[in-house]
Amino acid sequence: MEKDDEQLIISLLERDAELKRYYDEHLDLERQISTFQQKGYLSPDEELQKRRLQKLKLAGKDRIMEILARYRGH
Repeated sequence: MEKDDEQLIISLLERDAELKRYYDEHLDLERQISTFQQKGYLSPDEELQKRRLQKLKLAGKDRIMEILARYRGH
């Protein structure tokens, strides 16, 4: 996410529960993916899990961007 997006999200977290839920999930998925990326080798199961997490993160980011677009009036 871009810096402007991050700032807008942070300013809206307290008044938009849906945005907060997706943003918290996004951060959690980022941490989980980072754990996999730190490993030198991933088993096939770990690789599958990493890909699943990346897809969830992307879907959540899309939802966050939709919410932000509402606030921007697009």
